[in-house]
Amino acid sequence: MPGEQTHIIVFANEKGGTGKSTTAVHTGVALASMGHRVAMLDLDPRQRTVTRYLENRTETAKRRGIDLPTPRFHVFDGLRDGELEPAYRKAAEGMDFLIVDTPGRDDAYAKYMAARANTLVTPMNDSFVDFDLIGQVDAESFKVKRLSFYAELIFEARKTRAKADGVTIDWVVLRNRLQHLEARNMRRVGEALNELSKRVGFRVIPGLSERVIFRELFPSGLTLLDKGHLGDLGMSHITARQELREMVAGLALPLVEQREPAEQSPRETVNS
Repeated sequence: MPGEQTHIIVFANEKGGTGKSTTAVHTGVALASMGHRVAMLDLDPRQRTVTRYLENRTETAKRRGIDLPTPRFHVFDGLRDGELEPAYRKAAEGMDFLIVDTPGRDDAYAKYMAARANTLVTPMNDSFVDFDLIGQVDAESFKVKRLSFYAELIFEARKTRAKADGVTIDWVVLRNRLQHLEARNMRRVGEALNELSKRVGFRVIPGLSERVIFRELFPSGLTLLDKGHLGDLGMSHITARQELREMVAGLALPLVEQREPAEQSPRETVNS
């Protein structure tokens, strides 16, 4: 069946504003820059953040006459049950990776794809506001009291998937917008995540810090890997690019060799 050999990566979080679409796009471009065949499926036809980002990237490449590795991208705007299955399989056909970006809300299609992921990535801001999505902590000790609804949902989906076809969903919680790890609140969030990860079985990896550069890149569709097209980079941008490399490595994806994504140097395309 088409797409069965494709590794499916789903970025999902029912809370908005966690950097989900930004990390999804950067992951897709990083994998494409390594030479992998990558497709992206946007399940949010209203905001279309991933789609707009990659449309901007395509337009920039054409306008400047440059070669920018870009995943194939599709928007799913089906309204009837049963339409998503053929849509995602068609997008995955012939691809090494299919990256699915889901809406930042409770969404039936997001749950459907989360249950079919090989790698499920849940980006979260480094705060107890976002932590509440997956677990509740004691107000005094900050120890985990219980799983939240979303964690229970994913926990059950993983058990069902393992029983159905023997596949283990690798659930990765991505700590975005890390500020000062030595700060007391950041330390408490980290301790709570580590405690909960032992109960539920997800992995915790560092994501991307809050940086203005990510918002500035959106209109052009460029990423931090497009070094040759970004002009002079400050130290903060260089640090952000290293964070991106470490994030992609931390996902521990199959087929991805232990190498860094290629940085794109200025290179004109040759029009035939």
